[in-house]
Amino acid sequence: MDMKPNPIDVHVGQRLRQRRVLAGLSQEKLARMVGITFQQVQKYERGANRIVASRLYQLANVLDVPVSYFFEEISEEAANDDAEPQESLVGADALSHDIMAERETLELVRIYYSIENEQVRRRAFDLLRALSNRNAPSIDDIEDNRAAGSM
Repeated sequence: MDMKPNPIDVHVGQRLRQRRVLAGLSQEKLARMVGITFQQVQKYERGANRIVASRLYQLANVLDVPVSYFFEEISEEAANDDAEPQESLVGADALSHDIMAERETLELVRIYYSIENEQVRRRAFDLLRALSNRNAPSIDDIEDNRAAGSM
């Protein structure tokens, strides 16, 4: 019977991976920056190995985030102190995942925000929205709603 890593370790690992990809770092480069092997980074990101406090602090500094970043958006289930390792998920549970954890999503966000010209960035967003055939609001609609709500 396969045992699943602790949900908190998995969450911290996912946040590590998200930030690493958004920062444009490979596992190898991040590993060199903190003096560990890329295999260790892989294990951290999967939640297979727990990250000790001193290493988490070091990773936070390298990735330019507060240590608390790794614990943001943690689920109630993962935060439960009584959580015991569980059997590996199968079926529908294994298929449900956070799209924000996908490498393609993270790279898209990183590339999008690297577009310095705001007008070009807005047009890229509008193009992607049109290509998706979805009626998602445009950036202008989102900003108008934010401005109206902040008054």
